[in-house]
Amino acid sequence: MKIKLMVLAVSLASFSGMSAGLDLGKLLEERIKQELNKDKQSQPAPAQQPAQAPSQAPATAQGAAAAPPPAKQKIDARQLGFALFGDYTLEEETRIGKQISGNLLGAVPLVRDDKLQRYVNLVGNWVALQSGRKDIAWHFGVLDTEDINAFAAPGGYVFVTKGLYRRLNNEAELAGVLGHEIAHVSQKHHLKVLKQSSLIGALGQVASSKAKDSDQAVQNLIGNGAEIMARGLDKNAEFEADRIGIVYAARAGYTPWGLPDVLQDMAGLPAKDNRTSLLYKTHPHPADRLAALGEAVGGRFDAVRGKDLADRFYRIR
Repeated sequence: MKIKLMVLAVSLASFSGMSAGLDLGKLLEERIKQELNKDKQSQPAPAQQPAQAPSQAPATAQGAAAAPPPAKQKIDARQLGFALFGDYTLEEETRIGKQISGNLLGAVPLVRDDKLQRYVNLVGNWVALQSGRKDIAWHFGVLDTEDINAFAAPGGYVFVTKGLYRRLNNEAELAGVLGHEIAHVSQKHHLKVLKQSSLIGALGQVASSKAKDSDQAVQNLIGNGAEIMARGLDKNAEFEADRIGIVYAARAGYTPWGLPDVLQDMAGLPAKDNRTSLLYKTHPHPADRLAALGEAVGGRFDAVRGKDLADRFYRIR
């Protein structure tokens, strides 16, 4: 998920990017056709043979060196192989997330309230334990902006804006929001889109030695990551994160209805509220998310008796 906030840095931003369900075969075919057409267009038309003898050619053309033919674009086989069959290592995932988060925090700082940040990290790490991703170190924070949104970056970096946090009523709602973002990380939603960006890059860039430089490769990914987070994930990834997020919250002992309550509250906000402008650009409308969640869940959680822990919820001064 530098938003004016991550909004802008990762609006970068949550953060109508390329769908995770893209038909890669079709994409490959279309891109290769584009590259072939570029090559054809870039080739100079056959020169007309002059009617006069060479000695009658214009003086300005005599002795001129023939221009070298334009270099053809090549498919980066290494990057293409990774995009189709490879995967990011844990180290790469962590480095990508750390860089994106650093860019975000460089644009929008954390709220200067140590108790708040410590509390959100305690709740977030407890919910994250339910995800099974024990291989990463989770980091949570509240961003100092009145925008209403939440974001995640690969490697376990999760942020909630102060504007959204102020609208929460209890700890279960916080757990539901964090569960949604944790699900993005556990399901590697952003990494999947980055791989698709890598595929496009492999088909359109000239193979070079820079791919051997891991730091440069990660930096290239960061640029794509910032754009992806600013534009948002595919709506199906958001729906999946909603479904998985409430499961994580329920496993952690909270009522599973925390996230639906938050979505219902956001659905009631004015359509032209400036605080939700980025949210609606990067997520389906809360009403649509509620409808999809209700259809998917049905009555499966009716018997779950979790806690909302309203009395323990930390309220911003």
